[in-house]
Amino acid sequence: MFELVQAGGWLMIPILLCSVVAAGISVERFWTLRAEQVAPRDLLTQVWTWIRNNEMDSSRLREVKSGSPLGQILAAGITSHRRGRDLMKESIEEVANHVVHELERYLNTLGTVAAITPLLGLLGTVIGMIKVFTAIQLEGTGNAAVLAGGISEALITTAAGLTVAIPSLFFHRYFQRKVDELVIYMEQEALKLVEVLNTDRTDNADVKHPAMAQAINR
Repeated sequence: MFELVQAGGWLMIPILLCSVVAAGISVERFWTLRAEQVAPRDLLTQVWTWIRNNEMDSSRLREVKSGSPLGQILAAGITSHRRGRDLMKESIEEVANHVVHELERYLNTLGTVAAITPLLGLLGTVIGMIKVFTAIQLEGTGNAAVLAGGISEALITTAAGLTVAIPSLFFHRYFQRKVDELVIYMEQEALKLVEVLNTDRTDNADVKHPAMAQAINR
């Protein structure tokens, strides 16, 4: 392996660094974007149960907010639900924008790695071919070792760049799709909360939730 890196020339260094960055981001995103951590399936049901039973106090509201990104969105809706449907949606959207930004963290970097590593490989190819033609100009075609060295450098850097770029592009698309799916699910859950809270408030105007009101006012 070291011989291949050495034969590829100095451009193998940035290509290897890109591979380390891509691997690190992929592992971190696999861990961070787990569905059960980002958007627990039973969270909305649990939240609504607490609300209906007058059990949504400040401690449980903090628990919901700190438990997951979906919890942050639901907590924003609960906190602002007495201000009306429109303002409740605005509060949810504001928090959701921040949540989406966090979910997409490092994905631009991964996409950049996928884009630049083939170019680094191409640059290595050009440099290798320049060495080949320079050797032909100076020594003719009789020195096979010099010609082989330039051609080898060109091929190794190209192969290395593609080896890093292909999985980087795959994982970038994969994580982007996963984020989109999580965002759609969280949006659906938030809309359910908006509809349920506002419907409940309209149909039961005389029903109060003192525990929840206390949590919201703090």
